[in-house]
Amino acid sequence: MDEHRLRIAPDGTPRATILFAAPLFEEANRSRRTIVRAMRALAAQGFAAVLPDLPGQNESPVALADVDLNRWQSAFAETAGEIEGPIIIAALRGGALIDHQAAAAAWWRLAPVGGGSLLRTLLRARVSADREAGVTSSLDSLQEQAKSEPLLLAGNRLSPVMVASLATSEPQAVTPLRTVALGSGDEAIAGTPLWLRAEPGEDAAMADAMAADIAAWSRTCGIS
Repeated sequence: MDEHRLRIAPDGTPRATILFAAPLFEEANRSRRTIVRAMRALAAQGFAAVLPDLPGQNESPVALADVDLNRWQSAFAETAGEIEGPIIIAALRGGALIDHQAAAAAWWRLAPVGGGSLLRTLLRARVSADREAGVTSSLDSLQEQAKSEPLLLAGNRLSPVMVASLATSEPQAVTPLRTVALGSGDEAIAGTPLWLRAEPGEDAAMADAMAADIAAWSRTCGIS
């Protein structure tokens, strides 16, 4: 795959590569800076970290309207196949919808979410934006429109196939898997729900906590 990817590597041979599946759509932009901080923290602990731009994302020349979840799943799996050595996949939010076809030693998911939930959030944002612009729309009318033409949702032009696949998609079972919530408690990452912010931001403490938890999970999976 010739898509762009960010790679942060340690000095010397990495213990393993942490392959990130970022949140989808506008949530990716809001979370990217914190993910990159976590990648740097992982590199300081001896891991390589990779964050790919999949088709239709960031530097990709492919139009988002030409992409669906199946293409993202295949592209992500292809990225994993090009990495030498053990891989741990770290998926955030909707990234957990595209990580299961990749070959990996282990999976780590933070606050995974189903495609239907993501789609409803995007549709509600569109209805609100339409209302402010004096346009009448509804969740039902937008979903009906999406059956026959690309739909613009929060700056993302999504194809009918993408909308339909989101509506029914859920994170798939993988093993070994560690699923982590965002919040308080021993099994949670303390941090900010960056994907809910109006603008991109970062949470340094959250990034460090993510890196520490991924590193600890790697040892549990026999990667030292």
